[in-house]
Amino acid sequence: MQVKLYAKKIWLYRQAVDFRRGIDGLLGLLSTDGEPHLREGIYLFYNSHRDKVKCLTWHKNGFMLLYKRLEKGRFDFSEMGKKGMIEMTETELGWLLAGLEWQKMRQWEELNYDKFS
Repeated sequence: MQVKLYAKKIWLYRQAVDFRRGIDGLLGLLSTDGEPHLREGIYLFYNSHRDKVKCLTWHKNGFMLLYKRLEKGRFDFSEMGKKGMIEMTETELGWLLAGLEWQKMRQWEELNYDKFS
């Protein structure tokens, strides 16, 4: 048996949303922004206080909504506020959920050398 592995794209909605919205309300935001393939991605949303994140994704036979609340501090969404979405990597998502400054860390590049002196 072959297993088909693929990674979903991760998208962050660039504006704070009302966290009273559930699955249908968040899907409504995405469909009004012209996102045609809602089952193919992982979509992240944040609240205006920047201490909560919701993650919306399709899982086999329905949408799933995950929620994270920081008990101390705020998530770093300092470069947001524009319309639309920004694509993230799995690594950036990990940084974000850990409460790190993921937007600054995405500038970091790994150094590779063929020779060492």
